[in-house]
Amino acid sequence: AFAHWIQKKEGVAKKLIGILAILFSLSFLLYFKYANFFIANTNALLLTHFDFIDLFLPIGISFYTFQSISYLVDVYRGEIKASTNFLDYAFYMTFFPHLVAGPIVRAKDFLPQVKNPLQFDQLLLKESLLRITTGLIKKLLIADFLGKYVDLIHDAPRGFSGLEHALAMYAYSFQIYFDFSGYSDIAIGIALILGYRLKENFNNPYLAPNITSFWRRWHISLSLLLRDYIYIPLGGNRKGVFLTYIFLLTTMLIGGFWHGADWRFVFWG
Repeated sequence: AFAHWIQKKEGVAKKLIGILAILFSLSFLLYFKYANFFIANTNALLLTHFDFIDLFLPIGISFYTFQSISYLVDVYRGEIKASTNFLDYAFYMTFFPHLVAGPIVRAKDFLPQVKNPLQFDQLLLKESLLRITTGLIKKLLIADFLGKYVDLIHDAPRGFSGLEHALAMYAYSFQIYFDFSGYSDIAIGIALILGYRLKENFNNPYLAPNITSFWRRWHISLSLLLRDYIYIPLGGNRKGVFLTYIFLLTTMLIGGFWHGADWRFVFWG
């Protein structure tokens, strides 16, 4: 409804409706994922005694919130038309293979495919099965195996040497990569079987020559989304060095906070 409303307006009215639509989408994420975080911090800072809310966290809410925003922004920019078929929109929002851990799917990439899905043939079957098998090997044989060692060290840190801790640190770096990229491979493979091609989410990030290149190779769908929907609209690198770093800090802060309701994610960002 918001997308159709945005499409009919121009100027200030269009911008206000766009902001309202994005805030509406974000409100669900802020309530379910961050309400108790804000209550805890309010109680700590102001010495209040607000009760925590007994909430469940809907599966994949971070991902379909970003999908909803992607749809609204793409319509706002005129990159796609507002969907005239509610089932097409609902299908885009609930396409299950990627909803738990990505890659994040953007409306302009996915909605055109709904009308023209891939023709399923032996070549597509081979490609999809290879991606799923690769993902399962990464996840089950490498990430889960490394995870056992990492958990052993982290559960009783005083009982191990510095070398063992160093090995656990590097093991965790590879555990999280193979776990996450393995899931992305499985999601991309399942989507191919269903007739839809999702964008790549990793490109050998640990072979990156510098930190900028690393962020272009790691969780690519999130990095591009943060760049295109937050960093560039804020001003990107067009307003001088000082503001460029402010915009970068703001973008990474939002990216960190998006990962979870915890001060560690804020500081990481």
